[in-house]
Amino acid sequence: MKPLALVVDDEPIIRMDTADIVADAGYEVVEAESASEAMAYIVEHPAVCLVVTDVQMPDIDGLTFARHVAAHWPEIAVVVASGAVTPCRGELPADAKFVAKPFSPRHMVEAIQYVRSFH
Repeated sequence: MKPLALVVDDEPIIRMDTADIVADAGYEVVEAESASEAMAYIVEHPAVCLVVTDVQMPDIDGLTFARHVAAHWPEIAVVVASGAVTPCRGELPADAKFVAKPFSPRHMVEAIQYVRSFH
């Protein structure tokens, strides 16, 4: 059985492209269009082991969401991506990785491998 990943982005095309990259890296992928939707999914599906999230979203920003995931589900690896915001030191959870958009599949896979090495 493949490990379960959750891709969170409010832009459907970007979310689908990211989901494809994550799936090609060997994950079963579920998509969410908001941090609130993603949190509800994690509560109901404790098998999630990876979250890839955008920063700018309509409800809860991705940095806040990433810190929430790290605090409540420390076993979940987190990758944060953005084309508009670069996190300052201390804004990401300790074991999370930031990837600037647009990213290549190789950069995303490297980020996933990096964060998964801590979990």
